[in-house]
Amino acid sequence: MNPTRRTTETRRRIVRSTVRRLVEWRRNRWWDGVHMPWDVPRGVAEGHMAVCNVCHWAGSEFLGTEHVESAVCPRCGSVARDRFLLFCFFSRTERRPGLRVLETSPRLGREYRRMMRSLFDYVASDFDLSAHRGDVRIDLQDITMPDSSIDVLLTPHVLEHVPDTDRALNEIHRVLAPGGCVYLQVPLQQGHTTRPTEPEFHGDDTPVHFRFGWDLTDRLVAAGFEVEILLMNEFAKVLHGENPCPQPDVDGFDVPSMIANAPVARLRPLVDVYMSKIYGFRPEHQFVTFRCVKR
Repeated sequence: MNPTRRTTETRRRIVRSTVRRLVEWRRNRWWDGVHMPWDVPRGVAEGHMAVCNVCHWAGSEFLGTEHVESAVCPRCGSVARDRFLLFCFFSRTERRPGLRVLETSPRLGREYRRMMRSLFDYVASDFDLSAHRGDVRIDLQDITMPDSSIDVLLTPHVLEHVPDTDRALNEIHRVLAPGGCVYLQVPLQQGHTTRPTEPEFHGDDTPVHFRFGWDLTDRLVAAGFEVEILLMNEFAKVLHGENPCPQPDVDGFDVPSMIANAPVARLRPLVDVYMSKIYGFRPEHQFVTFRCVKR
């Protein structure tokens, strides 16, 4: 081979290798805006069986089992409920510059928060800064923020740990701007709210004060919110009596009680059976998010 041609081919290989490494490096830095979390991930069109809507990882399956607290993304560490909360937020909130977003006790760490700060005026909070890292300490019963100071509150699996539900909801209503929105997740496992019959703690050793049911909707309305309930299409069909009740759930979801007491007029199905499988939102009855707009 001509020495000049050999040198040219060598340079091309070096350039191609460098470009591949750069592309892979950028792809792995998912928090730097390589992909927008509200876009449908490319892995869906490519036919992958598991796709993360947070970091756009795609593969054959998530880690762990099909469960609201499992189906872990191997790249960003999100579990299924993390991904559904963000899916609800981006599906039902108009994006605009300067949107003020507060998230209480987010599970995901530095990379996720960096992504959110690049997109919004984003603050993470926690009650005591022990189990979760936050930018600020906030007690939902006494929020140290001015009236109408945030546009969106993301609060995943926190309200059940708050002793005074109504006081917390009134405080949330106060700090939201008019038209502001709360995306509220709680472990909704039964038709009516009860207190635990014996001491109950979640993974971060935080005591559970309430096991919420659908009647939480009435308390949200009484606090001044317009409420819709975001869930899977298949579970909405169950609650409407169109699909049969799922098999008994080993994790204490009393689905017959949920069916009997469901506020069906407020149900807003978001995800069909195909996409719920791909995003890991299974079993469908474990995924409920309340979308509450300040009137």
